[in-house]
Amino acid sequence: MAHDVAALAVELTDMAAADHRSALGANSDDPAEQLAWRRLTARHGDRLGEIMDEYGWPTAELVGEEAARAAWLIAQHADRQLDVQRRALRLMRQAVSAGSASPRELAFLRDRTLVNEGRKQIYGTQIAGVKDGAPVPWPCEEPERMDELRAEAGIEPFQEYVAKFSMA
Repeated sequence: MAHDVAALAVELTDMAAADHRSALGANSDDPAEQLAWRRLTARHGDRLGEIMDEYGWPTAELVGEEAARAAWLIAQHADRQLDVQRRALRLMRQAVSAGSASPRELAFLRDRTLVNEGRKQIYGTQIAGVKDGAPVPWPCEEPERMDELRAEAGIEPFQEYVAKFSMA
């Protein structure tokens, strides 16, 4: 089992590295690059589904910090596999309750899943586009409480967050 877990950690970090390398394809003007991105994230989403079947949520205790973050990233990018995203969300929520996963990462995955379901997000982590050089979030459930909810999840205030993406 220990060997399996070590191999799993390597596999997850390799998947995240491949994801990172091809992430530009997500918003590319080149349909071939977009297709390659979709193919990669779909393959990774399928594999994450198998991993969750076998191990549940790959926590830092199980696979180490880097591989646990990689699993979260793969779930974030499984945008066309809502079943995988919803399941990751459910398992990750249990892991957060048990103190073995990041509330911050859970908040991002929760918003991502809500937006993919066509619903309003909670924490304002998902950006719909840019208007007049400023990032605009997808609609939020309670926009007036967004920063308060972000703080509870360990996420910086929205204005601080979007300053990182500033187009100025």
